[in-house]
Amino acid sequence: MPDSVSCADTRLDAHDALARALARASLAADIRAMRPMADTGLAHTHVWLSRDTIDWVARLPKQSQMGLAAEENLAYQAACFARASRSGHTPALHGVLPPGPELPRGGLLVSAVRGRPARLPEDLPAVAEALAAIHGLDVPLEAERPPLHAPGDPWRAMRDEIARQAEWLGHAGLSREARTRIEAELAALPEHLPQAPGMAPRLISFDAHPGNFLVTDSGRAVLVDLEKCRYGLPGFDLAHATLYTSTTWDLNSRAVLSPTEVADFYRHWRRAGGATGDTSSLLACRRAMWLWSLTWCAKWRAQHGRDRDADAAGEDWSAQLSDNALVAHVRERVEHYLSPAVIDRVRHELDELRLALGD
Repeated sequence: MPDSVSCADTRLDAHDALARALARASLAADIRAMRPMADTGLAHTHVWLSRDTIDWVARLPKQSQMGLAAEENLAYQAACFARASRSGHTPALHGVLPPGPELPRGGLLVSAVRGRPARLPEDLPAVAEALAAIHGLDVPLEAERPPLHAPGDPWRAMRDEIARQAEWLGHAGLSREARTRIEAELAALPEHLPQAPGMAPRLISFDAHPGNFLVTDSGRAVLVDLEKCRYGLPGFDLAHATLYTSTTWDLNSRAVLSPTEVADFYRHWRRAGGATGDTSSLLACRRAMWLWSLTWCAKWRAQHGRDRDADAAGEDWSAQLSDNALVAHVRERVEHYLSPAVIDRVRHELDELRLALGD
């Protein structure tokens, strides 16, 4: 693991590489200043670009959480921003920097958003409205949905994704108690969801934890990280916005929500025009999103000690790609979420939420 000085040097190198890439793409003319932003995520480095007109943020991938090669990853993310921005609650896409000698994984240029981190529970209505706007977008014909992931059966696809991540449970050094609890929850996931009204696939973020939202001075919530959009079930987003494993992930938006506060969030989303979905299916999506998060934690625990991928291709959870402070924070959160006590806490919360929603 490199020390903090090495990490700082790496950020400076990335800053210089971005300047060269912008010049090569003839996009540097009106950029007045470039400011590296805090290293807060495992998938991207961000640089604020002050411009003569609107400011941009350069999103420079460290890896692809979708497991895609560099060019495919950029095309996927560009489609995420282009489609979700029609909601008015995500940044607009302004350009793509193709992979090259300066930036092996390339980068995206998106609108900079001036806002503060989401504060919970007071900003939950704004987050619900942002998600409802995204979920309410028209869904294109099947042939027009690529490159975004668009499974014919989103529930089955989610189960399969969780199962692939669960293969890491045996390599993550979990306690017997934790692994037994997780495997019991995995076994309890239903094979199918009822074909109820409102369960048709919609555009979803699949990364809607509160730390990915900024709130503007006008009170509008903006979802700024759109790497993993897909056509799936809105219940996954609602869960990711309010689960304990999401609301306590980011230091700037940390909160522990009560079942009543979460139930109010779901109701506000429905009133804001989100696809409805029956409560039992929404709660099944919530359990699945929690298990996706737990199995991801096991995967990260097993993989983060590896050396970074020298080929800069596909998925890469190496701790060498991020600042020591960020890695330490992720490690602490992962250990916390995989503890038997916290697993029991979230499982009990699911039962309490069912009562709070009136089912």
